Amino acid sequence: MNPNPVRAPIWSRRLEKYRERLAPPELVVEGKLARMVGLTLEAVGCHAPIGASCKVVNADGSHIEAEVVGFAADRLYLMPTTTVSGVVPNARVIPTNKIYRAPAGESLLGRVLDGRGRPLDGRGPLRAEASVPLNGHPVNPMERAPIREPLDVGVRAINALLSVGRGQRMGLFAGSGVGKSVLLGMMTRFTTADVVVVGLIGERGREVKEFIENILGPDGLRRSVVVAAPADDTPVMRLHGAALATSIAEYFRDQGKNVLLLMDSLTRYAQAQREIALAVGEPPATKGYPPSVFARLPQLVERAGNGPEGGGSITAFYTVLTEGDDLQDPIADSARAILDGHVVLSRRMAEAGQFPAIDIEASISRVMTEITGPDHQQAARRFKQIYSTYQQNRDLINIGAYSKGTDSAIDESIALYPGLLTFLGQDMRDGVDIGQSLQQLKALIPVPGGPAGSSS
Repeated sequence: MNPNPVRAPIWSRRLEKYRERLAPPELVVEGKLARMVGLTLEAVGCHAPIGASCKVVNADGSHIEAEVVGFAADRLYLMPTTTVSGVVPNARVIPTNKIYRAPAGESLLGRVLDGRGRPLDGRGPLRAEASVPLNGHPVNPMERAPIREPLDVGVRAINALLSVGRGQRMGLFAGSGVGKSVLLGMMTRFTTADVVVVGLIGERGREVKEFIENILGPDGLRRSVVVAAPADDTPVMRLHGAALATSIAEYFRDQGKNVLLLMDSLTRYAQAQREIALAVGEPPATKGYPPSVFARLPQLVERAGNGPEGGGSITAFYTVLTEGDDLQDPIADSARAILDGHVVLSRRMAEAGQFPAIDIEASISRVMTEITGPDHQQAARRFKQIYSTYQQNRDLINIGAYSKGTDSAIDESIALYPGLLTFLGQDMRDGVDIGQSLQQLKALIPVPGGPAGSSS
């Protein structure tokens, strides 16, 4: 480096200062509000890209924020991100050219955020070290590391019979009131993941505090980030909440950490997109869901998973509400096709007092064969075979129509069934790691040619 750099003449430096002052100002072309139907605002006279924020000025000088969600000819379709009140015809619409971003960093751990990334927990402002795009960045599928290692979620039935790998995307299919939130809370407390990100999307506002204080608990919250966009938030904010939780998880994955992402629920996310799409005129397709809903789901889900080889991972659980316990619901059917497995919770088992109420026959992990050994896989298959044999003959057994000794497989299932139920059940306050889960499974399931064990 030249120790004596030649400095510009003093007159040149002074002239540069005046050039900056004479630079043309950035012009913002304002529009006006032409129409409002439901939550959809139509603005004319201004231009802004999809996803940009605009301000709608009320008669009293206050303003509401809205996001551009579509356009037609010279009209912009806006959807509010805040409560709408005081809006008048021909109100000023001011484009801000601002695209929403997500705060990120270690300081988010232990915090509760809303869909905009603002704190809800009353613990002061965020001091985020970074910000990342709300819509993330696509990962080349050829650069993703394969799923090769299991992730301990602390739930015996899942660890042993539906083993989850680091970077896997699983669905948690359940109707209302069968214990899915409690099961998610168990995972946050007992998992071996480095960071847990929880997205509470479109749920009751009352459940947010209950989930954090009663289900998550102080220990679970300490290494977690919670994003809450309850049902009374606008549809845009519910979409933002899901995207924000995923962006935060992506940030920690890019830092080399193993992240557990729990989103409750994917169905509410789809319903928020349905509200927006129908409001701007998109035609309904399957059971009232427009095509954009089925395009949005894989865009969100595909952001989870492994990063490049040697990097971090996002293992994701998405809850899917099955309307009327119908597993053929359009959202459930679409989610099942794009996820790497699903855990189905049974209302019948929940009503019988079983927790977690996992329907082991209807559930599957599509990567289990890649992350477990042959002995583990054989024991899991034997468990399902014995359990299924009992369920298929349950009515005959209960009414006394089956005679012992008629079928050895049924006899075996009758003898082992109480132990199978005990194995599937677990106290929500106790975690069972992968090693213990496999040991108890092998002790319960008879080895071919050897005596049966007993549940420990």
